[in-house]
Amino acid sequence: MDLSSLLPELLKGFTHFTIGNGVMITAALILIYLAVFKEIEPVLLLPIGFGCLLANIPLSGMTAVEGMMGVLYNAGIKSELFPLLIFIGVGAMIDFSPLLAQPRMVLLGAAGQFGIFGTLILAIALGFPLNEAASIGVIGAIDGPTSIFVATKLAPELLAPIAVAAYSYMSLIPIIQPPLMRLLTTKKERMIPMDYAPKPISKRTLIFFPVVLTLVVGLLVPEATPLISMLMLGNLLKVTGVVDRLSNAAQNEIINIATLFLGLAIGATMSAEAFLNLDTGKIMILGLFAFALDTIAGLLFGKLMSVMTGGKVNPLIGAAGISAFPMAGRLAAKTANDEDPNNFILMHAMGANTAGQLGSVIAGGILLAVVSKILGI
Repeated sequence: MDLSSLLPELLKGFTHFTIGNGVMITAALILIYLAVFKEIEPVLLLPIGFGCLLANIPLSGMTAVEGMMGVLYNAGIKSELFPLLIFIGVGAMIDFSPLLAQPRMVLLGAAGQFGIFGTLILAIALGFPLNEAASIGVIGAIDGPTSIFVATKLAPELLAPIAVAAYSYMSLIPIIQPPLMRLLTTKKERMIPMDYAPKPISKRTLIFFPVVLTLVVGLLVPEATPLISMLMLGNLLKVTGVVDRLSNAAQNEIINIATLFLGLAIGATMSAEAFLNLDTGKIMILGLFAFALDTIAGLLFGKLMSVMTGGKVNPLIGAAGISAFPMAGRLAAKTANDEDPNNFILMHAMGANTAGQLGSVIAGGILLAVVSKILGI
């Protein structure tokens, strides 16, 4: 056989390789570099980056419907399985005691969702149809699974840039939030001490809380039931203390496997054809706007609470009222501690942070319900 006749077959991948493929492979390598060498959210960015790499190898068949990535997408994302499995693990990691001991932190969790609706309005003004604008707005939940869940329902064609924006900005919390904290609060405000004298929360209360909340939210906003129920199921596994094996599995094996497959499937949607367009750039900018708006609204509401309580609330905890658990809560506490090494507001910040986790799920469900009703989806 003439080897020269085989050369075109051996090089067919190169002959179908485009500049767009090169750009996206470069982006994939950057994500992998950030995950491995900078340790920026490696659990998320490493599989997303590798999935993006696979999506831009011509003729590989990996992202075809019958290929591995196609199967993962249909079985785990289109069916909503992976985001819900991740929520079980997140729920098993959360301690709602600080929130139950300080119910007023719910207000900060609500304020931390302002970016969702502000970004929705801006996205419509930029020409996005309502379903796409709503999906983009949910980036403001600062919650990857919620963003994926809503986008899959309303605008699956935008899933890749929305997911990348949501997870990227979650990983950049330590870079984005501190400048806003310093800009919107004074040194005196950042040094406000908050004594933590926790009310004892009984085990019975901790057990009833996820059950009652699932029923209340499910009946009020049925569209939020999948997310809130899995979050509360994970928490119930933890607080009952009778299924430690299941709780540990949810916090480790289940969430790790689901995150791996979700990251690969999301990355595999980042083909040059789907990702390299003007809308992607707009979505990334709108996502950053949503994140900043959430933080600003939370800080301003924290300042209002400080004034109304006679200076007994440190406004920094308002920045923790987003869904990025536990990073936002820890960052708010660290910022206060940097100003005064004797100032510890971690439990207050975690109360606001867990409220933000609940707020993002409820806000996402409300938005999904309203938009679905308007569009008749």
